[in-house]
Amino acid sequence: MGGPVVLDPYTLPSDDNVNPYAFSVDLNGEWFLQRGKMVAYYGRIDFHGLGHGPLDRLISVNFHSPLHAADWVVAQGQGKMLLADRAFDINSYDLADGNLTIRSGNLLAFQPGLSLKQSIIPGFLTLIGTGKFVAASNGAVVFVEPPVRVDPQALVGWADCPSPCHHYDHAYLRGVLGGVRMLTGLGGVSGEEHQFEFVGAGQVLLQSSERLMDDIDTGVVPRQPGVPAGQPHSGL
Repeated sequence: MGGPVVLDPYTLPSDDNVNPYAFSVDLNGEWFLQRGKMVAYYGRIDFHGLGHGPLDRLISVNFHSPLHAADWVVAQGQGKMLLADRAFDINSYDLADGNLTIRSGNLLAFQPGLSLKQSIIPGFLTLIGTGKFVAASNGAVVFVEPPVRVDPQALVGWADCPSPCHHYDHAYLRGVLGGVRMLTGLGGVSGEEHQFEFVGAGQVLLQSSERLMDDIDTGVVPRQPGVPAGQPHSGL
């Protein structure tokens, strides 16, 4: 009594959360998947690198971001896949003939009914079409409507509205701290000084944290105690 819940291919949920930090994909065909985000799977599933497998036609229709091609694979087959990302919150979202722009590091997977494109905003990707996608966030996601100004550190993405503009609080920047930055170049800009401004119809997705998810090189085994095959440390 009181032990862990043990799941199997028949009791795992279909295209739904296992818990707040893991998502179960019921694969019957193909999904696009960011490298390093699959933690386990049941069934017969193959993983194809973009540009290195038999799925060129699928990729040419649905993936249009050459800068990120090396970070993605196509999962093909039948089975259940478990997705997770360093114990961050995981959620799925449905687009219906819409478009959504999201931080590239937050997007974990998406169905081929969606087409991925490279946003004009550095560090963001845009999904267009109809289908489901899975994303991570540092804390629960909050949806707000424009017009609104948001802290760039809390911004996850935006749907069906124009790209944001930069907004700076010049009265604050002209103060003492602004003078120090101008003379020394030291110090960052917080959300109270610099925001992204959204206008028009649509929705803005915010994580309930002002700390961005740390980027890691996909496919690299971390240098951590107890991790087999980790990259060797230099020196003794």
